[in-house]
Amino acid sequence: MKDFFANIISDIGIADVLDVLVVAFIIYLVLGFIKETRAQQLVRGLIMLAALFLLSDFLELNALNWILKGATTFGLIAIIIIFQPELRRALEYMGRGSMIYGRLAKLDKNKAKELIDAIVEAVDSFSATRTGALIVIENQVSLGDIAESGTIVNADITAELLGNIFYKGSPMHDGAAIIRNDKLYAAGCVLPLSGRLDLNKELGTRHRAAIGITENSDAIALIVSEENGVISMAKEGKLNRFLDAKELEKILLNLYLAEQEESAGFLSRIKSVLLGGDQNAKQ
Repeated sequence: MKDFFANIISDIGIADVLDVLVVAFIIYLVLGFIKETRAQQLVRGLIMLAALFLLSDFLELNALNWILKGATTFGLIAIIIIFQPELRRALEYMGRGSMIYGRLAKLDKNKAKELIDAIVEAVDSFSATRTGALIVIENQVSLGDIAESGTIVNADITAELLGNIFYKGSPMHDGAAIIRNDKLYAAGCVLPLSGRLDLNKELGTRHRAAIGITENSDAIALIVSEENGVISMAKEGKLNRFLDAKELEKILLNLYLAEQEESAGFLSRIKSVLLGGDQNAKQ
């Protein structure tokens, strides 16, 4: 037995260890991505079907085994159709990686603070007057196709401008406003609605649209309820409700600082690689 394990260990090379580490890392990322999403229930269902398939094969339940084999083919197609938003987000996540950072990180710190102050001031005013509003902050994934469904504005952001957009007499008040960098890029935009069945029945179209756009992109959506003035924020398909102006300002500032740290870290790594390359070349 000792010789058996010694032979196995001797056959393991650096490539084998690297292969195992890469696969383990991919599994870790996949499990982290599907956590607390509809995909989590999907994985549980697939595990149960796989266990049932193996059991039917072991017990020679031929009819059940044949049905499960046939269901597997159609099930893969159904998974692609039903979980298209999750698959799209996964591919976008892989495409972005850690080397690309969001639009807030590209702004000057003072400019970003002015932007956040204007947004918070407008949202707080909407909450006080129970003015319905839906503001989407574009991040890495472009929302150009969504912007085309509304009116291109491309103007500097102020609380007054947002107030005019969502004033009940405005022709664009029912749609969403899209913020790109430090500009109000478009208004009156139509967003995709979330198809989730587990959402609170009290949530209206604005909230479902906010969740829908964050399911299909990495954008952040701010919502003010027209019925009760409640401020909410949607991110990655999750809704955070009953925020006040201070909490909203803190969340947006934290998001900005996180983007800045990621950007600085990336630039620092690039700089160290370049400097290391220069030093190696001199040596």
